[in-house]
Amino acid sequence: MAEADPMDMVAADGAEALKALYPSLRGKRVLVTGGGSGIGAGIVEGFAAQGADVTFFDIAREDSNALVERMKAGKRKACFEYVDLTDIATLQGMIARLIERSGPFDILVNNAANDDRHSIDDITEDYFDNRLNVNLKHMFFCAQAVIPSMRARGRGVIVNLGSISWHLGLNDLTLYQTCKAAIEGLTRSLARDLGPDGIRATCVIPGNVRTPRQLKWYTPEGEAEIVAAQCLKGRLVPDDIAAMVMFLASDDARLITGHSYFVDAGWR
Repeated sequence: MAEADPMDMVAADGAEALKALYPSLRGKRVLVTGGGSGIGAGIVEGFAAQGADVTFFDIAREDSNALVERMKAGKRKACFEYVDLTDIATLQGMIARLIERSGPFDILVNNAANDDRHSIDDITEDYFDNRLNVNLKHMFFCAQAVIPSMRARGRGVIVNLGSISWHLGLNDLTLYQTCKAAIEGLTRSLARDLGPDGIRATCVIPGNVRTPRQLKWYTPEGEAEIVAAQCLKGRLVPDDIAAMVMFLASDDARLITGHSYFVDAGWR
């Protein structure tokens, strides 16, 4: 893979921008869940630009294959694996095979989630279980699968993706927000239990990020209201979240663990 050139990186507004390069990320084995689109795709592309060896899981074949092809055109690469994260046995089996085939993962980014809207009155027990499976359960079991090989080497990084939504108490997201609140607790617990093994765990809390999925929920007027509520008036894009994830995964953050970091332009 060609060495990343910072001049090849372009800001979301089209202006040339020098972005941070982390030598410690070069060659690192990175696993990203839900990496086929949106924030996840931004994280995948960001690590690939650092020269990392990136694998991502997703169930959206079309988006994921398109990302891989787009990255090839930019002389970057990532490996896509179709994995249903709610099937824990298959998920952990895939991680075990990847470790056996290519070596331990240095970095796990637990990104995958689904923020479908739902009303309290319409929630059934099956839907409750499904939302927890989609938004929380797989994060623990992905971590469980990568921890032994991290522990054996005395190092590793787990970055979990939270959400500003529960901090704001938004409408029609009760189960999603419940899971996202739990992720911050999970992060604290992992950091405490795994710190003696040299494994760090942190959480990144995005604000409202402009992705095709989010545009399903917001009109231009709605987007304008969000920006007006922010301290900074720019519109967040996946690259903004990826920048924080990569810093926390790098050796520059070697003594950062157990905490959550907002990337929300001051919305909260």
